[in-house]
Amino acid sequence: MAEKERAHVGTSWKQKPATGHYDAIVVGSGIGGLTAAALLSRYGHKRVLVLERHYRAGGYTHSFSRKGYDWDVGVHYIGQLGQRSTLRAMFDRLSDGAIQWAKLPEVYDRIVVGDRSYDLVSGKDRFVQSLSAAFPGKADVIARYVDLVRQTAKESSTFFLSRALPAPLGFLASRLSLMGQGHFRDVAARTTLDVLKDLTDDTELLAVLTGQYGDYGLPPAQSSFAMHATLVSHYLGGAWYPVGGAERIAQGIAPGIEAAGGHIATSAEVKSIDVEGGRAVGVTLDDGTVLRAPLVISDAGVTNTFGRLLPKSSAPAAWTQPLSSVPPSSSWYALYLGFQHTDAELGLDGTNLWIYPDAHHDENVARFQGDPTAPFPMVYASFPSAKDPDFPRRHPGRATVDLITMARWEWTEKWQATSWQKRGADYDAHKVEVTERLLEVLYQQRPQLRGKVDHAELSTPLSAAHFGGFGRGELYGIDHSPARYTLPLRPKTPIPGLFLTGVDVAVCGVGGGLMGGVLSASAILGPLALRPFLARPG
Repeated sequence: MAEKERAHVGTSWKQKPATGHYDAIVVGSGIGGLTAAALLSRYGHKRVLVLERHYRAGGYTHSFSRKGYDWDVGVHYIGQLGQRSTLRAMFDRLSDGAIQWAKLPEVYDRIVVGDRSYDLVSGKDRFVQSLSAAFPGKADVIARYVDLVRQTAKESSTFFLSRALPAPLGFLASRLSLMGQGHFRDVAARTTLDVLKDLTDDTELLAVLTGQYGDYGLPPAQSSFAMHATLVSHYLGGAWYPVGGAERIAQGIAPGIEAAGGHIATSAEVKSIDVEGGRAVGVTLDDGTVLRAPLVISDAGVTNTFGRLLPKSSAPAAWTQPLSSVPPSSSWYALYLGFQHTDAELGLDGTNLWIYPDAHHDENVARFQGDPTAPFPMVYASFPSAKDPDFPRRHPGRATVDLITMARWEWTEKWQATSWQKRGADYDAHKVEVTERLLEVLYQQRPQLRGKVDHAELSTPLSAAHFGGFGRGELYGIDHSPARYTLPLRPKTPIPGLFLTGVDVAVCGVGGGLMGGVLSASAILGPLALRPFLARPG
C-alpha cells in the first residue's frame, strides 16, 4: 500500500499546535478516547481536542511498520461484528461505514493443551457440538455453561450502562437488572474457576473452557466470572479482523472529529489535569502549554488519571482508596515475526492458537511468575496477515505472525531509566533469550516455519510503559478480578467537568474500550442524544 494511503491519524503537536477554543479535551487516543470524541463531535456538536503522547494515534489500535511488513499492536480479533449486530452498527456510525471487516475461519480459536487440541467454532450450537464431541458425556454441562455465559454477559451490559446514567436512572436500571436476573452480582464476585466448578470437576474441560483467559489477563482462579463470560460471549458468533489492519479503525473515526472542528494531536504529552475551585478546567502539557476546556475526558486509565495526572489534593478518597485494592493488570511480551513467504506457502490460516503446557492454568502462571525460566504458562499465536485480505496487496510475498505471553514488570524494571533502542547489551540479551524461547513454542506447533523467520522484534513491558504511559507495563488497565466489580468506577467522576473513558469504565478489549467511549459520551450528552448513533444504519 502506498504511504499516502496509510497516512497516519493526527498531526504532531510541534508541527501543528491546537488553536482556538475547544469544548472538550480528551487525554489519550485509544478506542475509548476516539469514540467519546467522535460522539461528542457528531451528536453533541462539540469541538474536541484529542491529545496523544505517542507519535501514532490509536492507542492499542495503532499499527507499526518495518521494511516489507506491518503489524497491529493490540487488535488480533473482534467479536460481535455480524451485519445486524449493535457493535457493527456502532463502528459503521462512527466511521460512516469506512471500516471494513473480514471474518476469521469458523474455528476462530484453537486451544492446545499439551499434545491435544480443541476447536472453538463460531455459532452457539456448533460451539456446543464441537466441544461435546471432544468431551463425550459432557454435552449437558457444556450447554449449561454457554447459557450461563450468555446470561451473565447480557447482565454485564446492563450493569455498566447503569453507571453511565444519572444517579436516579442508574439506580433504577441496576435494581431492574437485579430483579430480573439476580445472579449477576453473585457471579461477578466469584472467580471463574469457582463458578465453573459448580458445573464440572473435569480438569481438562475446565482448561479448555477457560482457554481464552489471556484475552483478559488473569487465570481462572483469579478472574471474575463476569469478565470471563463477557469475553466468551463476545466470540460465540465468530470473529472478525479490520481489512487493512487495525490502523483503519482510527483512520475511519478521525474524520468525524475533524469535521466538527476538532483536532487530534500526537506527541502531545499531558503532564497534568488542572483543577481550579474543585472543577476540572483543562490540562497542562509537558512543554508547559496550558489548554483550557469545560470538559476533560481521560482515556489514560484510572490509575494514571488519579495517581499521576490529578493533583493529589483533588483525587477523591472515595475512589482512590478502593482502587488500591485492585492492582494493574499483567505485563506481556509480544514477538512480531515477518516471513518472506506467503501464508499459503507457509500453510497458515487465520485461526488463533492458545498454547498451554498442560491443563493447570493457575499453577503454571504462579510457577512462571516465581521463576521466569519456567515454561511459559501460555503462548498466544496470531496470524494477522492470514486474517487481512488486504495484506498481500500491501506486502506481496510476505506473511506475519504474532506471539504473546505473560511477563512481570519486575523482570525489565531495572532498564526503565534507559532510552528506547539504547537499553544496553544485557537488555538485548534478555530479549534474544525470550525471543528464542517463544520461537521454540511456535515451531512445536508449526514446524514448517523453522529457519524461515526474516524479521523478529520483541516488545517487553517497557514498551507499554514507554509508548502507552502505563506505569508497570500493564496491557488491560486494572485487573479483571472480582474486586474490580465492587469499585465505584463510572464515567462521571466526583470532580465536576472530569470524565473517564476506555476499558477501565467497561471491560478490556476493542469492544470494551469502544463501549467505555459510549458510556462516557452518554454520561455527558444523556442517552437521548445518542439515539441516532445506536440506531442501525439504513
